[in-house]
Amino acid sequence: MDLLDWHRGRLTSRRLAVLVKHMPRDSAVAQEIHGESADWTVTDYLLAAAVDHLAAANWMFASVNTDEDADAPEPPVPVPRPGDAASLEGSTDEQATPPGPDDLMRFFT
Repeated sequence: MDLLDWHRGRLTSRRLAVLVKHMPRDSAVAQEIHGESADWTVTDYLLAAAVDHLAAANWMFASVNTDEDADAPEPPVPVPRPGDAASLEGSTDEQATPPGPDDLMRFFT
């Protein structure tokens, strides 16, 4: 497909718009429009969410089953996602603090 075909009148504007809209995620246009999030598919986001939920569940289990005198386990760090500046920089004071063992006990009782 030659882009000059649009200029020559052999390619309609509608067809050109459809071609640009449905370009593959790894194309230069998609990379320019979506940035690094173009590299992640829906499956990648779902896998990252599954990893985050599993890590949170394991942390909750460890927190509830830890001796009262022992140090609480460190809360899990979420998988960094593209375009999420907070996850790339680490936790900030603006983010909500994870629940502690007392919060978990209140929730489950």
